[in-house]
Formats: sequence, structure tokens, C-alpha cells
Amino acid sequence: MITLFLSLLLSPAMAAGAASDKPKTTLNPANLQLASVSAMVVDADSGEVLYQKYADIVKPIASLTKVMTAMVVLDSKQSLREVIRFSQADRKAINNYFSRIRVDSELPRGEVLRLALMSSENLAAASLGRNYPGGMSAFVAKMNAKAKALGMKNSHFVDSSGLSHHNVSTAADMAKLIAAAAKYPVIAEYSTTATHTANFRRPSYRLAYVNTNQLVRYKRWDVGMSKTGYLNEAGRCLVMKAEVDGKSLLFVMLDSFGKTSPIGDAGRIKRWLASGKGGNVASSAQLYQKQKVAEYLAERATASIR
Repeated sequence: MITLFLSLLLSPAMAAGAASDKPKTTLNPANLQLASVSAMVVDADSGEVLYQKYADIVKPIASLTKVMTAMVVLDSKQSLREVIRFSQADRKAINNYFSRIRVDSELPRGEVLRLALMSSENLAAASLGRNYPGGMSAFVAKMNAKAKALGMKNSHFVDSSGLSHHNVSTAADMAKLIAAAAKYPVIAEYSTTATHTANFRRPSYRLAYVNTNQLVRYKRWDVGMSKTGYLNEAGRCLVMKAEVDGKSLLFVMLDSFGKTSPIGDAGRIKRWLASGKGGNVASSAQLYQKQKVAEYLAERATASIR
């Protein structure tokens, strides 16, 4: 079922139905333990779902929201060279959440977009939404329209930064989003920029940034698109497109316990694909998952009664 709804977004290779000369390795999902509550792994070329775990649970996605933000900005054809100003209204939009960017300073839109994607800069994401024709309300409307067009039936957006826990989706919907976003060369480049120094104007100052996904700096990983996210309500999240043993794969890991858990899960998935064995996760992460799954199932049961 889930494989079918990805078919329109993935590579034309799926339509060709070309079969690999290599025999398929039988993978047992029971042998893969992840710290993420919800997860999905998809072959980006064939559309085959290699692994899924509670992929239809609707949950907060935190800064993964910025992937949709980037798509809406690029779809609008607004100039990436146009200089935009960070305002007090942007600060208000993120509830005065911490940012090193100074109010009233300026930066080209392309640079603002890069910071939003690679370092998850919330003020940058807010500024992108405010500087959209019609402002933030029009921007959010476009986000939801884009989600609908991509077939993301269980997703909803309320802001451009992801700071609100009302930005929600599922692992299955996020796989659709990554498949589409990875086709934008700008998103692929900006989201995998390892380090970057931004040169602001009025006043003139420089700030250095590092990608929030450390895997983009690891030689043993070939990451083609990436985004991390975190909120208390969302847990640690990571989505990415990466080449693994000659295959282009979409990774979705939502609601992990522990700062490095999504990175660990990516490694466990990679190991499982190669050997059929995924390794173990910490007992604290296992307990966290049990509690979260119980909460989600209880909510679903209550909703069905209503």
C-alpha cells in the first residue's frame, strides 16, 4: 500500500521496472532495532519500502518543516539574490527563540535559505515566510497546498520554522516530501553544506554555521539531501537521501530519544541492509519508545470511539 503512493514522486526507473542482476537479500525487519518511534526506509529508484515502523502515526515534525519551507520559496521563483532584512516581526514569529542573527541586519534570500536548511536557523525560516508575497499566512497556505499536491494526506503546517508542535506529519508522508525535495538542486546543495560563513550587512558582521546533521561530514556517508529537527513534543528527528552500497535510499526517523539517536539509527539501518543485523539500542530508548507508542495507540483508540 505505502509503496504505491510513493510511485509518482520517485525516479522513472520504477516505471521501467528494470530488475537488478543481483539476487535480493532477504531482510527481516525484526532484526532491526531503532531508537526512533516512527521510521521508514525507501529505495528512491524503485519505490520499494525496505522498512517501516509505525509509519502512519501523525506526530510533530519540528524543523523538518523547513524542507517544505524551502520548496515553497523555490517554487515562488523569488530571487535568491534579493537582499531581505531580519525584523522584529520575525523575532515575534519565533516567540523570541534564540538566534545569533541581529534584528535589522540583511542577507540575500539564498543565504537565508541555506542557513534555514543546513543549520536549522529559525529566524531565517521566519524571515523567508514573512518576505513571501502576502506574508506568512499566504506562505503557510502554500505549504499546505504543496503537501496536498504531493499526496501528504496526514500532514499539516502552521508556520515556516517548525517551532510549533502543530506542524505534523507521518513517516510515510515525510518520505514523499524527501523524494520531492531531493529533486531541487538548491535544496540538495544547501541542506548538505557542511560548514558555512554568512556575511551580513547593516551592520556588517560574519557568523559561522555547522550542519546539524554530522553525517554530511563523514566520508563513509554519501548524503544527497538532509534535515534534522527537534522539539520536546517531536523528539529527535532526521530525514535524508543517501547512497548506500550503490542504492539511493530515503531515510525517515521520527521521535528518537537522545541527541545522537537518529545518527545511530542511520548506522543501524545501513548495517542491517548490508548484513541483515541492525544491532541494539539503549534500554532508555526502548522504554521511551514503549511509552510513546502506548500514548499514540491510546489516542488513536480514543479518536476511533469518538
